[in-house]
Amino acid sequence: MSAGRSGGPLDDDHAGFDELAVGWALHALEPEDEDAFAVHLPGCARCAETVAVAAEVMAAMAADLPAAEPSAQVRDRLRSAVAETEQVRRPAVPAPAPAAATATGGEVPVEPSVTSPVGSPADPATWRRLLPGALVAAAFAAIVALGLWSVFLNAERDEAVAAAAAQAEIVDALLEPGRAAVAPVADDDGRTVATVIAREDRMQVVADGLTTNDTADSVYVVWGMRDGVPDPIGTFDVVDDRLDLRTVGSDRTGLDDYSEYRISIEPGRAAPSVPTEVVAAGEVAS
Repeated sequence: MSAGRSGGPLDDDHAGFDELAVGWALHALEPEDEDAFAVHLPGCARCAETVAVAAEVMAAMAADLPAAEPSAQVRDRLRSAVAETEQVRRPAVPAPAPAAATATGGEVPVEPSVTSPVGSPADPATWRRLLPGALVAAAFAAIVALGLWSVFLNAERDEAVAAAAAQAEIVDALLEPGRAAVAPVADDDGRTVATVIAREDRMQVVADGLTTNDTADSVYVVWGMRDGVPDPIGTFDVVDDRLDLRTVGSDRTGLDDYSEYRISIEPGRAAPSVPTEVVAAGEVAS
């Protein structure tokens, strides 16, 4: 049987070597098949390509997995298994043989000698050895895929749960019984970046576009406007660029007595007497 040609029954006969090539890349062959394939591989460009592609796919999938530290028990079992496993030295895979020139100057491919796998493809004993390699390859791919999918689903689930909790908190703040002054505030471009919710003794800001501030040396300040004069009400931080409900730190009352509110970003961690940089402003909605 020659594996140097393609098409027809030769491809079908080579299926056994294809299975061995995958098992070789996964280090999952039985010793007898390992020896047979080691003889066959140097002369077969098709199997060399299969081994290279399988190894590349395994490396790519491994690179996509999140780093994980195995437990001490797992490391001990792995070391024990490696110590008890016979290691086989593999020959280097040579480059495909150059084409031989014909008498007419043309080139014809040189067919390498091919060693058949142990037993014939129809031999049940052979397939009992070949199938584990194929199953290992399929199981490995499935485990990797399921692991990545699980990581993706867990991340998506956690993000969805956090978003739902944040939205529920905002809805609760907006629907809380009692009088409240609600003022959407916009930046210089007219884009609403936050909503101020002021009650008699409590103020909250629904941030939705304010940039996060450095909580070590800056702070946002809410100002109440009365007769054109800014009055510092309290401070808050923005820790998430997405929709977020922030409570304004203030020990004052009458926080809902203003017709307009402004938000500024200030250096330091305290509100100054006048705003340094106003980033948003808006009137109380009627």
